[in-house]
Amino acid sequence: MPDPSHRHVPLGTLRLHVAEVGPVGGPPTILLHGFPESWRGWRRQIGPLAESGLRLVVPDQRGYGLSDRPRSIEAYHLDRLAADVIALADACGFTRFRLVGHDWGALVAFWTASFYSDRVERLAVLNGFHPGVFGPYLRCHPGQMLRSAYAGVFQLPLVPERLLTTRDCRGLREMLRRSARPGTFSGADLDRYAEDWRRPGAVTAMLDWYRALARLPREENPPPVAAPTLILWGRRDPALQPGLAEASLALCERGRVQWIPDATHWVQHEAADEVNAALIEFLRG
Repeated sequence: MPDPSHRHVPLGTLRLHVAEVGPVGGPPTILLHGFPESWRGWRRQIGPLAESGLRLVVPDQRGYGLSDRPRSIEAYHLDRLAADVIALADACGFTRFRLVGHDWGALVAFWTASFYSDRVERLAVLNGFHPGVFGPYLRCHPGQMLRSAYAGVFQLPLVPERLLTTRDCRGLREMLRRSARPGTFSGADLDRYAEDWRRPGAVTAMLDWYRALARLPREENPPPVAAPTLILWGRRDPALQPGLAEASLALCERGRVQWIPDATHWVQHEAADEVNAALIEFLRG
């Protein structure tokens, strides 16, 4: 399988950098990364999924990597992030498509599938929850509130940017290392991510996703997800309780959870073979 091709796709006033690979006539599939990665967060999936016959479009989401970085918190509202997915699909000529998301990409994928049910054919999410369940879940599970304390720090102006980026982005490097199994992220992996983190305004844009989620109102009762849904969940996730997967499942009309016992939040890296097999079986179905 050849390496992905790369281009910038104009979506109105916004441009997204995307990697593309796979047979042109294959089932169209969009992969959405999370914080603090980029399209490279799917590097262990791209080859196997494309070889299975899927047509992959893998963007740097707005604010990340080589994509544009709007400078207002409002630019990172969930509605706009979901609209980016639809605009990207339109630009690629996809009427209906498969959608896969990890971490923040999972939130966007769930939101897109809820509000654009006529476009999302199948949905797969990895260690990420439906935004419609998070508030109620927090109120009933104080342990999750403790796990999410870092997101409260991210609400501060300027301070988290400095904490995460000083000494060649040591804070972000350590966040990834400490939350994953030893050896999950090599020094070379982190150096490639850091190239993006050091770009002007990049970390502020990435943190504005968290700020928008906490500060901006959104639909409190999103429509249920109609598409068949697969939730893959590494049970050793230090940031998200497994109950969030079960709560999210309640908003899916046709969904199931596949637990991966020994994986953390970074399940697509740590259990790549199992994740790839599950995604291929589900997305090709």
